[in-house]
Amino acid sequence: MAGGWAQDGAVNEQIEASLADELARMKARRQPVGESLTHCADCGEEIPQARRTALPGVKLCIDCQQERDARPQARGGINRRGSKDSQLR
Repeated sequence: MAGGWAQDGAVNEQIEASLADELARMKARRQPVGESLTHCADCGEEIPQARRTALPGVKLCIDCQQERDARPQARGGINRRGSKDSQLR
């Protein structure tokens, strides 16, 4: 298939790069580091021992973490969706 200015396999490389970036972002977000706090960093309520054991490095209580997870997150980055061909049309 003709790719215009794109090299052979460029689309697959873009898809793989996007997936790798997203997986790295998710892994970094999922793994807290350091020692768990005994009290929530936002509200000051005690974090249950079971949560601290299950998630080493946890800093927030369940309610504050759920509230933070519900917020929309802006992500910047490279626009890999369109090639030069699609931008010229």
